[in-house]
Amino acid sequence: MKSFIPVFLLTGAAFFAQTKNDIVVPNENLITENIPAIPKSLNEKIKKYSESRGANFTAIHPNGKELIMVTRFASTNQLHHLSQPLGNRKQITFFDEPVNSADYEPTNGKYLVYSKDMGGNEFGQLFRLDLNSMESTLLTDGGRSQNGGMRWKKDGSGFYFSSTKRNGGDRDIYFMNPLKPNETKLILELKGGGWGISDISEDGKKLIVSEYVSANESYLYLLDTETKKLEPITDRTEKQIVQSSAKFAKNPDEIYFVTDRNNEFDRLALMNLKTKKITYFTTDIPWEVSNYTLSKDKSKIVFETNESGLNKLYLMDTASQKYTEIKGLPIGLINNIKFTDDGKSLFFSQSTYDSSSDIYRLDLATKNIERWTDSEQGEMRKSEMAQPKLIEWTSFDKMKISGFYYPASKKFTGKRPVMINIHGGPEGQSMASSLGSNNYYTNEMGVALIYPNVRGSSGFGKTYIASDNGFNRMNSVKDIDALLDWIAKQPELDKDRIMIMGGSYGGFMTLATAYEYADRIRCSVDVVGISDFNTFLKNTEEYRRDLRRAEYGDERDPKMSAFFTKIAPLNNTDKIKKPMFIIQGTNDPRVPVTEAMQMRDKLKAQGNTVWYLEAKNEGHGFRKKENVDFQRLAVIKFMQEYLLK
Repeated sequence: MKSFIPVFLLTGAAFFAQTKNDIVVPNENLITENIPAIPKSLNEKIKKYSESRGANFTAIHPNGKELIMVTRFASTNQLHHLSQPLGNRKQITFFDEPVNSADYEPTNGKYLVYSKDMGGNEFGQLFRLDLNSMESTLLTDGGRSQNGGMRWKKDGSGFYFSSTKRNGGDRDIYFMNPLKPNETKLILELKGGGWGISDISEDGKKLIVSEYVSANESYLYLLDTETKKLEPITDRTEKQIVQSSAKFAKNPDEIYFVTDRNNEFDRLALMNLKTKKITYFTTDIPWEVSNYTLSKDKSKIVFETNESGLNKLYLMDTASQKYTEIKGLPIGLINNIKFTDDGKSLFFSQSTYDSSSDIYRLDLATKNIERWTDSEQGEMRKSEMAQPKLIEWTSFDKMKISGFYYPASKKFTGKRPVMINIHGGPEGQSMASSLGSNNYYTNEMGVALIYPNVRGSSGFGKTYIASDNGFNRMNSVKDIDALLDWIAKQPELDKDRIMIMGGSYGGFMTLATAYEYADRIRCSVDVVGISDFNTFLKNTEEYRRDLRRAEYGDERDPKMSAFFTKIAPLNNTDKIKKPMFIIQGTNDPRVPVTEAMQMRDKLKAQGNTVWYLEAKNEGHGFRKKENVDFQRLAVIKFMQEYLLK
């Protein structure tokens, strides 16, 4: 026995070591509760789907022949330099935190100004990157302030930008010469967090300033940078009108802008600043103009429409005011559009259902489309990528609701389980995008995915986007109930195996569905979700508090507060019967970590099955690949345990 005991102990130790080596260990920034061991074999299996990347451009050099793009080769998105189509991408930033935006100095392009936050806290700080020495210099205060929205003077002597640094809640306007950041000047103090700079005049003496109140209401102003006088362009007494994305026209007394004035959808329009006469250009297109760009000489406009979750581009001659659709583009989503300075070419980023975002250049004379990046999709083949189908159902009040349905792979037989994934906002929109790594669910697990656009979503007109506001909040949850009815009627879908998942406001929708329709779902995954609007509005960052009150309602109103108390998932946990997985970033400035913790603690106290994952170096959703990968593995494990069985 004396010789047997050590052998037994050694065997046990070896067995333990082998077991530990066979599981995925969460990294040091992850807090996990009740998540069972995840085998490394699963991690190996999903690598085929988790190694894809995309590319978006963020700045075009003044010479029009090279650009700065954003892509990921390690843990996070970083800036890369690209000088020719399908050329080598040279990485120029190497941070643990992602860098997603940058601007060239506009005359010679000798340096960049970029934005970066810490741990997902969204307090973006501005930095200057010298492209010769490759050294970065902090330009802003480095604290708990948001800085951005740069508008350069044409001579490159500096830029105007907005910042919350004065008190953390109000977004003021400043001017900075990035070569002399210590001389930064406050130009205008403003009240509220919804202010931004839309454009700067050719002589640099005037700014168009925008005020965002809500998804249904915004206003425009003209700021004299010398006298610091702010004058309204639009009428502040007219409520519930969108007036945004303004740019100076060739005639300095005219501006282009996007508005839903006297129309259901946002239209591209031109306003004379002296007479206030408005000319509308896109009335014949029954969809919203979601973006546009103006050439440097202001002779051409390219605008983008959002048509049932797909994008189209149109080219307009500003002299004749006539436009035509740009043909030959793949059907998909367009993320960015910008003219080269000579106005002869257009750069844009586009994705389709079977490819992530890549960068293209359009020659406007020949209409030739030149591909500049071809991002890797890991080991995924196009034939393995689920293609979205536009679906529609009727809600309780006869309102038509739509979404995108990604069927499970045809290699699976029988009724398929369903994941319903609800977008945030609520003024977000699910569009016909690539599933990316989520193709694992359809292709390897046989799970069908549905991305609904419940009432309150953008892209369907101003009536639709406002139809969930205030006391109508739970009507959007009823839209999910109607979707459950639609699923029950589909012969290939299993109404008894449904999982609800959503992030941010979609997290609230997930939690609300979990208690309202507990008997109709198997389980739910709440990602950075709101568990009580009263506590959420109390604790969200000050600069966004009033902006959210305009959408959700003001918790300082006793009637609204009582309504929030009534509908709060936190106060209805006794109705939640099925397993729940809660995922949260510690540094989230939008939906504070306390929203997740209080929901977790109450469910645990009741004895509910609840998994919990928190990342100490993340904010409003995970952005670092090692955290994203573990989250995906844990969700798959959760689905294996509670959806597929």
